[in-house]
Amino acid sequence: MFNKTIAFLGAGSMAEAMISGIVEADTIPVNQVIVTNRSNQDRLNHIQTKYGVRTTPLQQLNYNEVDIFILAMKPKDIDRVLESLKDKLTADQVLLSVLAGISTSHMEENMNDGQQVIRAMPNTSSMVGESATAISPGQYTGIDNVVAAKELLKCIGNVFVIDEKQMDIFTGIAGSGPAYFYYLMEHIEKAGQEGGLDRDTAREIGAQTILGAARMLQEQDDTSAELREKVTSPNGTTAAGLDALNEHGGGNAIAQAVKGAAARSNEMSKASRAKEKELVTK
Repeated sequence: MFNKTIAFLGAGSMAEAMISGIVEADTIPVNQVIVTNRSNQDRLNHIQTKYGVRTTPLQQLNYNEVDIFILAMKPKDIDRVLESLKDKLTADQVLLSVLAGISTSHMEENMNDGQQVIRAMPNTSSMVGESATAISPGQYTGIDNVVAAKELLKCIGNVFVIDEKQMDIFTGIAGSGPAYFYYLMEHIEKAGQEGGLDRDTAREIGAQTILGAARMLQEQDDTSAELREKVTSPNGTTAAGLDALNEHGGGNAIAQAVKGAAARSNEMSKASRAKEKELVTK
């Protein structure tokens, strides 16, 4: 049983996806999960009613009872929030950020010396317990809290501890990745309908096909290329489909999607680092 109390600062879609996964996993008592935001009481009411967790306006939050604060507000609000937290937290408490582009060093620069911080990047598949989540600890974070963060985030899927410099490419693959597959499914559904299937049937067929392929990748030792070759007979239907995909730039489009999202993550990180330098020079 996870024995720490966690508080979500922010109650948006990512926070809800994580809360949904945590509640569904049933390894953390709901009374150890607190959700707060600055002013949207209707949103807090929705979260409390749907998931049974504790909610409170930010002004009434008891900071002393919280072990891990999950920063889940809009990234543009991060400096204001860190400033408000700076003198309320002790070095024993942990800040766990799920905000894109916010580095551990940025959080540390805005907090008192020795503050434990962890940068995490889950994706919205948290809602069904299938997130691919990366975590990178800050320089002051104890291994026990890295383990605790990993245990917490395992409630919503698989967790990977990576070097922070790898976070941009992780974001390009996993953080933004679900949208690529939804985009693919849009076109599969459309093609299925044009071929005579109703939309729901086309959706179920496409989703099961993606799920089956993902399970093969997880459970087989073959490389992705070897698995592809095994289902591609010369001059067969799969070969024709792959030829069409290559002819229209499908492979390159996928790679560019990952690289484009990673580049944007890097831009956001650079902006965060620029703010850090401003703080140091002031």
